[in-house]
Amino acid sequence: MRKTAILTLLGLLITNFSFGQDGEKYNQYVNEAENLYESKEYLKSGQKYSNAFFALGNKGTLSDRYNAACSWALANQPDSAFVQLLRIAEIGNYTDLKFLTSDSDLNSLHSDERWNIVIGTIQSNRQNLDEFLISVLDTIYQEDQGYRFKAHEIEKEFGQESEEMKAHVKILQEKDSIHLITIKNILDEHGWLGADVIGNQGTLTLFLVIQHSNPEAQQEYLPMMREAVKNGNAHASHLALLEDRVALGKGEKQIFGSQIGQDPETGEYYVSPLLDPDNVDKRRAEVGLDPIQDYLSNWGLTWDVEKYKKDLPEFEEKRKN
Repeated sequence: MRKTAILTLLGLLITNFSFGQDGEKYNQYVNEAENLYESKEYLKSGQKYSNAFFALGNKGTLSDRYNAACSWALANQPDSAFVQLLRIAEIGNYTDLKFLTSDSDLNSLHSDERWNIVIGTIQSNRQNLDEFLISVLDTIYQEDQGYRFKAHEIEKEFGQESEEMKAHVKILQEKDSIHLITIKNILDEHGWLGADVIGNQGTLTLFLVIQHSNPEAQQEYLPMMREAVKNGNAHASHLALLEDRVALGKGEKQIFGSQIGQDPETGEYYVSPLLDPDNVDKRRAEVGLDPIQDYLSNWGLTWDVEKYKKDLPEFEEKRKN
């Protein structure tokens, strides 16, 4: 099982993550490593992850290092696996003990004495955590992501305008509303808590629920999230996505190019109206986002800034409609 879906967007071990040409190499190697994992070529997968980290001066995301550890463990290379696990535990402040200990990819490591060191470090990381809030947020996270994953499956099988999809979207919206009530109560009582209290996945869950909420809630909690980023309790990359969504909701242009529109007639995707397209990658790099071309590849889009500027009035009109 790939771990990217579980650990995505959890931030970087090193905050000054560089992009540009080195970042492109990093993403290329990671994509190759993920494909090799899926093909059960675990040794080659681990080697590709090593190439990715080397490309950025031994920097990498928590999720990629975790995935690398899984590949190395499945390839019967425990030394390499523990290098990654100890790094995310000691430097990355990893806290998800339940997920780690139940992951079958790592079963071969359990008899190694270093496994207890990893477990002990993670337990130490969890000492000041609020276990009750973590449990609440974990349930919300699983439902938030589970229903969205299901939506992709339904759309692929029945189509975006199908009755099956409409029924699922209704359920999804109801769940989002219920989740928002809980998250608002947490934020109003405790403020925007950091990973030192609710773990990395907990901070991600706060962001996801607000990001998926109504425009009023997004605008209400945007200032709180800005302050959380200043205090180190939230990721600048997450804030950037919320900034874009709020800007578009107010009829303004987005800043970081994170929001993708879809033409209802043709079904084609496009970058929603964007401020200063020429410098979007500079702004994305400043908050820890990958280059826009890498991001747009998820929708099969190619970034051509000159063409985009030419088409921008058309995209703005689509947005109004």
